[in-house]
Amino acid sequence: MRVLCSYFLRHWKLLLLLGGCLGICSAVFYLYSLPLESVGYAFVLCFALGLTLFVIGYFQFLRRHRALEKLLVQVREKVLPLPPPKGLLEEDYQALLQALAAERAALALESRNRLQDMTDYYTLWAHQIKTPIAAMGLLLQEAPRPELEGELLKIEQYVEMVLGYLRLGSDTTDYVFRRCDLDALLRQSLRKYARLFILKKISLDFQETGRTVLTDGKWLAFVLEQLLSNAVKYTPEGGQVRIYGDGETLVIADSGIGIRPEDLPRVFEKGFTGFNGREDKKSTGIGLYLCRQVLDRLNHGISISSRPGQGTLVRLDLSRVRREVE
Repeated sequence: MRVLCSYFLRHWKLLLLLGGCLGICSAVFYLYSLPLESVGYAFVLCFALGLTLFVIGYFQFLRRHRALEKLLVQVREKVLPLPPPKGLLEEDYQALLQALAAERAALALESRNRLQDMTDYYTLWAHQIKTPIAAMGLLLQEAPRPELEGELLKIEQYVEMVLGYLRLGSDTTDYVFRRCDLDALLRQSLRKYARLFILKKISLDFQETGRTVLTDGKWLAFVLEQLLSNAVKYTPEGGQVRIYGDGETLVIADSGIGIRPEDLPRVFEKGFTGFNGREDKKSTGIGLYLCRQVLDRLNHGISISSRPGQGTLVRLDLSRVRREVE
């Protein structure tokens, strides 16, 4: 019905002209008192011819409409396979569309090249900065400074966050799925953040889960480190962090400052820092966003519940993995 109405609107001037001509002819025939039968016969022939041409034109219009609809799925092509033009104006319109498509393709290529250059630069920077970080770590082993060691650990975490962000945006992936010892991954992450636990005098209640998970160990460890970093960061001195299993779920709970109810629905949004982030002035709003992105790719789930002043509880649902080990 929409196509038919559009066809009528496209040819309304021609239909109005035909109607006017029929009206004039009828008036002339009436004034000259011509026989009604001859007039009616002429009108029937004209109507039959007009209806035939109208139907033929409508089906041609419908066919071209459907052909253009199919082109919608090919809008990213450099050269659009447009139907043959019918008339000079259609040639002009198609030339304009092809020029716009070529210009858009050139701009897209330039944008991709710039993004690739930027990605290559930051990837190189992230790898190169690991050298002075490692050197600082060796120097601190010779002259221990707990506070500096804690700050150096934060720098390492930020570098890993940059690398994780770049890898997630890459067209290629390095996921390797195998059965991993969940407790071993947790102990590895806890050893990395042990210095921060000690500096802030945060007690740890770690209950081994005894579970193995089909996942990518490196990426899941990245998520665990981000969650532990947040737990330590937002838990005041003398607080507690608890890690335990609850069926198919891993729970990481802290006694920190908590999250406001109005901020909870948006904690996984890119760049969202919430009230705590604005108070801290150093939050980037990237950590939980990366966690959600990584876990979606690993086919795991994550949810957060929290109350201001009473801490935060993060649940990792590890039961949704449906992949076979290759």
